[in-house]
Amino acid sequence: MKASFCGPFFKYYLGEIHVTIYKCVIMDMKKALFSLIVVLSGLVAGNVSYAAAVAKYELTSPDGTVQVKVDVSPFLVYSVSLDGKTILEPSALSLTLSDGSVYGIGSKLQKAVRSSVNRTLKAQAYRKAEVKENYNQLELVYKTFKVQFRAFDNGVAYRFISLSKKDFKVRSEQVQYAFAAGTEAYVPYVCQNDKGEFDEQLHNSFENHYKHQKIADWDTSHLAFLPIMVEAEGGVKMCISEADLLAYPGMFLYNGDCDDVLEGYFPKYPTETEPRGDGRSLFVKSAADYIASCKAGCSFPWRLMGISRNDWEMTDNDLVYLLASPANPKADFSWVKPGKVAWDWWNNWNIYGVDFESGVNNDTYKYYIDFASANGIEYIIMDEGWSIGFEDLFHVVPEIDLEELIAYGRERNVGIILWAGYGPFQRDVEKACKVYSAMGVKGFKVDFMDSCDQLIVEFHRNAAETAAKYGLLMDFHGTYKPTGLSRTYPNVLNYEGIYGLENMKWSNTADQVTYDVTLPYIRFFAGSADYTQGAMRNANKANYRAVYEEAMSQGTRCHQLAEYVIFSSPLNMLCDSPSNYMAEPECTQFIASVPEVWDETVALDGKVAEFVAIARRSADTWYVGVLGNWDERDVELDLSFLPEGNYNVTIYRDGVNANKVARDYKRVQEKLSEDRRLTAHLACGGGYVAVITAE
Repeated sequence: MKASFCGPFFKYYLGEIHVTIYKCVIMDMKKALFSLIVVLSGLVAGNVSYAAAVAKYELTSPDGTVQVKVDVSPFLVYSVSLDGKTILEPSALSLTLSDGSVYGIGSKLQKAVRSSVNRTLKAQAYRKAEVKENYNQLELVYKTFKVQFRAFDNGVAYRFISLSKKDFKVRSEQVQYAFAAGTEAYVPYVCQNDKGEFDEQLHNSFENHYKHQKIADWDTSHLAFLPIMVEAEGGVKMCISEADLLAYPGMFLYNGDCDDVLEGYFPKYPTETEPRGDGRSLFVKSAADYIASCKAGCSFPWRLMGISRNDWEMTDNDLVYLLASPANPKADFSWVKPGKVAWDWWNNWNIYGVDFESGVNNDTYKYYIDFASANGIEYIIMDEGWSIGFEDLFHVVPEIDLEELIAYGRERNVGIILWAGYGPFQRDVEKACKVYSAMGVKGFKVDFMDSCDQLIVEFHRNAAETAAKYGLLMDFHGTYKPTGLSRTYPNVLNYEGIYGLENMKWSNTADQVTYDVTLPYIRFFAGSADYTQGAMRNANKANYRAVYEEAMSQGTRCHQLAEYVIFSSPLNMLCDSPSNYMAEPECTQFIASVPEVWDETVALDGKVAEFVAIARRSADTWYVGVLGNWDERDVELDLSFLPEGNYNVTIYRDGVNANKVARDYKRVQEKLSEDRRLTAHLACGGGYVAVITAE
């Protein structure tokens, strides 16, 4: 019989006595038994204080404001406080192996090692050129494993490290996030309209809006994917996610007891998969009784929690990047080229004013290449339809001469990226990369992974590594949130894991504008996103409707422009038709010229689900972006961080009639005032951009 799950069963406080009853589910082939373990902290039995036998450790952040308390016996339990106030209640962590041994329950601590790091890292294809890494670490060493805790000024993290001399399997992992009663969260449920069993929910596209609610009101029939934001007393925000996910299943969260404790849920290890109808994706047909098969001495993913006193601080949090494995220092990634991409699928290949029929054919793609070349856009993408069927990557449809298009693009400094379904791509990653790299393709957009079990996670790493070997970029679409793989393999420029603009082709119920001003605080905490903005058809709330063939966006034209500054995306799509962009040269010039990666980022202001303001620098030019929800508002921007001097400002702002005609905007030029302040007026669903250059 093996222990398959350990978690809090019941807990209460009585004065200084803290009683927790842990539930261990013991599984065999035919039955499940429950073993109840009672832990009493602070209870004096006779003349002996039990608490005196419990080893406790404390870890503080470099600035002393974040504190982690760890109890190591008989269970590993930790809590977190900010400025002396508890923001994470005592929460248990453990790993149960298939041989019955458990990391973190009844384990005897051998030693505790403390260390500190304070350095600056160079970043590639990121939202800043340098990232400050400053933390204090507590490492707890046991006979067969270690646990590392890190305290940053803006977050905490922990991970297990195996000391095993042989390979092993993990049956389950206990992850807890316990909060005070009444705590609220922004919850991205997996599939709000589908109440299937948890294991049925594991196959999903990691796209949904956020539901703001009390944790105790959690929909117990649903899992939630990461990141998730929790709001503590006083408006303190905590963003929960994971980092350095390389050979282990991704984590979901759930709350099955309607209490204030969130718990981790992990996909089982697949033993058999089968193709979805068209072959793009694979479903798990059967799974093992464990979640991961692990190598001896492996490190597990970081469980992390970003912390901010002010909402806008979370828009400039680098924890996920810092906790990811760095790239191999011997590897050369200098060839990686971020850039813009003229995209075909969202605009349905709809070009006009030409003398040929548009669609998946050479004439249409030459038109896209000409548009990209004329505007300094680095790439075009050939989305689904260029190959024969979804299951065959090595036979091109007769309407396409791929080698001719690659040569045509090369002459015009435009590279070609190919879309590929996960099903056929994973069957022979090496061949796909070798064949198309030799042909001159610049990268792949791989779609429909739609899961995060261990095999899918390992596919991401293998695809990134193989693509790097052949000098190819990677854009992972139809997948989970980023966990730092872009630091490990800088050729991974983008991830989806977001309810992007593509949904406006078919959704008549989504409130995308409110979602847009929630994303920067939660989803972008994890890393860049393939949101695919840039719509030239814009609609207010009353006029919007889903039109698949000629899609529109919600909110104003400047809302779309500001997303190129606010959203982090090193491989950034232009979603609309080249014909539509040609009709809007002023906006097109801005979109084509705005950088994809940055030298510096400054979080300015904002409130989750209401508005956000961020400044980013590229060389000597600053870009300020502001996004708002459906409420009209003025946002005061303090730019006192700018060096002394005189500045010219080019502003794209909502037009006087933008509340009625969402595409209405105004471009103006002015001098920056001596007090270094700007006022951004936002229409309903509005946006604002300022481009600032020194005289």
